[in-house]
Amino acid sequence: MKSILMLQAMSVTGAVVLIVLLILVAGLIGYLSAWYYAKSVYTPIIKKLEDEKIQLNREIAGLKDEIGKLKNKIEDLNRKVDDLDKDVSEKEREISKKVDIIIEKENEIKELKKKIKI
Repeated sequence: MKSILMLQAMSVTGAVVLIVLLILVAGLIGYLSAWYYAKSVYTPIIKKLEDEKIQLNREIAGLKDEIGKLKNKIEDLNRKVDDLDKDVSEKEREISKKVDIIIEKENEIKELKKKIKI
């Protein structure tokens, strides 16, 4: 009963200050309870996402290593292709030389046949 009488006896300025103070306290209580609730709900989700991130980073590192290995393998294969191209060009030169020799020999045979017929 005294509190009601006390409120009635307060001045308008005092009542406004008290109301503002009570609103601030209520806001603070609401903010803190919402923060604790959000923390309890989202902490497991955040932890799970962080674990997934760590796992994905490991996978990325493994894939980068694999990319490096594959690049080395590609370089080796390109070197082999270049070597094989050189071998093919050498063989083609040898073949063309032997074809030239065969043509010369055929020409010689034709000339010899002509000489024999004469």
